[in-house]
Amino acid sequence: MNNLEVNEVEKGEIQRSPAEGLVMAAVSSADGLAAAALRSVLERVKQAAERSGRSADRVRVVAVSKTKPISLIHQVYDAGYRCFGENYVQELVEKASQQLMEDIEWHFIGNLQSNKVKALLSVPNLSMVETVDDEKIANHLNRGVGSIGRKPLKVMIQVNTSGEESKSGVEPASCLELVKHVRTKCPNLEFCGLMTIGMPDYTSTPENFKTLADCRTEICKALEIPEEQCELSMGMSGDFELAIEMGSTNIRIGSTIFGARSTPRNNRARLKPMSIRLCSYLSLR
Repeated sequence: MNNLEVNEVEKGEIQRSPAEGLVMAAVSSADGLAAAALRSVLERVKQAAERSGRSADRVRVVAVSKTKPISLIHQVYDAGYRCFGENYVQELVEKASQQLMEDIEWHFIGNLQSNKVKALLSVPNLSMVETVDDEKIANHLNRGVGSIGRKPLKVMIQVNTSGEESKSGVEPASCLELVKHVRTKCPNLEFCGLMTIGMPDYTSTPENFKTLADCRTEICKALEIPEEQCELSMGMSGDFELAIEMGSTNIRIGSTIFGARSTPRNNRARLKPMSIRLCSYLSLR
């Protein structure tokens, strides 16, 4: 057994090595940052809303816990927050099945495939799907909701405002027709607004956000509905203050609250230098 492994003692208790204790302490410290980060985000939201002449309660913050452990969600929940988002159906289903707090409002904000609709709708406290981007997925959601007899599901239409082929979303010119389809052909869905993702380098982000706002103006005029009934979901960790100033009512914040997201490649890259440092630490003892 090497120095990083856990030794079992006779009483059945677990004794951790000094090195592993350091790792556990670091993880605990990182967990403790999430609630403080949330409070910081909410304060920044308040200031941005005030600059745009609105109150902070007109802006919803979706805490995106993609790839993050249940412990971090618990911490943010214990700080009083209830609105969380996930990008992957399987991850959302698994987290929702962990008997987390029943009053969490889950938003699905990732690309949705037809064969994943049934699994997604199995989440009892699914509050909204923000990424409806064609009639096919709208129809699947509509039939799925009807088959389980739940109340109408809130949805947003995702619009590709940047024109990038790598991003999902309906073209701005086709946005109105998709909204009409949801409102007239999908009685089990409740149209709530529009969603977009800005450019990665943020250089064209103001233009992207303006395009979404223009889409809302067109839709509300054509359907004769007040703009207050059509939300704008735009803005993430790097651009949410700008998004709020440009009219966003729903922002999706992940890394600013929970820290950088982990990927298998990143995990391997981080673990190797950490193991070297820990072994060096042990060799000095």
